[in-house]
Amino acid sequence: MDSWVIAMMLGVSIFLGAIALFAFMWAIKNGQFDDENKFLNGAKFDGVDELNDAKNQELKKEALKKSYRPE
Repeated sequence: MDSWVIAMMLGVSIFLGAIALFAFMWAIKNGQFDDENKFLNGAKFDGVDELNDAKNQELKKEALKKSYRPE
């Protein structure tokens, strides 16, 4: 291999790495990895049915909170 091929491969790999780093930093800044309850609920509830039931109960609780208006 000539040295220009190695230099070109190195330049392209650095460029692609910089793009990947930029995308990762952008995702962190915009909160793409902020789902704290996903893994906790995944460990707490074993199956899909249990997860769906838990989600439905959570939605009912939120609906009750929104409908309750103290006077």
